[in-house]
Amino acid sequence: MSDVLNPPVPSDANTSVPLKPLGKVMAVTSGKGGVGKTFVSANLAAALAKLGHRVLVLDADLGLANLDVVLNLYPKITLHDVFTGKAKLEEAIIRAPGGFSVLLAGSGMVEYSRLTPEVRDDFLRIMSGLVPHYDVVLLDTGAGISDVVLFAVSLASEVLVVATPEPTSLTDAYATIKVLVGQQKRQTIRMVINQTARIGDGRAITVQLQQVLDRFVPTEPGRPIKLVHMGDIPADPAVRQAIMRRQLLMQTTPSCPAAMAISQLALKLEESVISRNR
Repeated sequence: MSDVLNPPVPSDANTSVPLKPLGKVMAVTSGKGGVGKTFVSANLAAALAKLGHRVLVLDADLGLANLDVVLNLYPKITLHDVFTGKAKLEEAIIRAPGGFSVLLAGSGMVEYSRLTPEVRDDFLRIMSGLVPHYDVVLLDTGAGISDVVLFAVSLASEVLVVATPEPTSLTDAYATIKVLVGQQKRQTIRMVINQTARIGDGRAITVQLQQVLDRFVPTEPGRPIKLVHMGDIPADPAVRQAIMRRQLLMQTTPSCPAAMAISQLALKLEESVISRNR
C-alpha cells in the first residue's frame, strides 16, 4: 500500500526537464482567499484516492502555505528544503490522511513571494520529478493573480476555480479568469461554487460569469471562453467542525451533504479529465 500512496521518485529527479502542461495536473485556485480552496484541494484528493487514483497535492502557495494545518501534519522536511538542496524530493513527500500524498511548503517565506528565476527553475525541477509518478497532481495555489500563482497555474492543463456566492469572491474570480484567458490563452476553466445555500445556485452563478466574460473579455476568433460548472458544495455545519478539528471531511462525515458533493466532483473529474489522460 505504501508504494501506491508514495510511488518512488527517481534519485535523479533534480535534473531540470522542460515541462509542458499535462492533463493529470490540475491547479486549484481562487481569486480571493478564504473561499475554501485548500479545503477543496485536500478533500478532493481524498475522494480521488478513494476511487483508486494515485494522488499528490503540492502546496503551491509558497509564501502562505496552510495545507499542513488543514491536514494536521507537522512535516520535518518541506518544499523549501528541497529547493535549497537540504533534502531530496522523495524525502519531502509524505502520506496524508485520506490515502494520498502531499508535498508541503513552508509558511512565511518572503523569498518565495516573488517569481525569481531561481524559484521558477526550482518549481520546474520539482514538477518534472513528480508528474510521472502519479495519476493526478493537484496544485493548491495561492489566491489572486501574483506572478507566483500564475506561474503555478501555467503548469497545469486543467484549472479549477473555487468561489463562493459572495459578491467579492465572484468579482475576484472574474478578474482571475480574465487574466488566465488573457495571459495563458485559457479556453476552458472549470468552476466549483462553495458554500451554496440552494440547489442550482452555483450553476446560475457560472452562467452569469460566462455572460460577463462573453461581453467584456475579448478572445481570438474561434477560441471562445468556456466556463464549466463542475458542481456546488453546499453550506454545511460539518465543514466547520472538520476544519476546526483539522480533519478531512471525507473521513469524519463522508455522508454529509458537502462530502457527498465533493465525491460527485471527483467522479466528474475522473470522467471528464483523468480517464482522458491515462
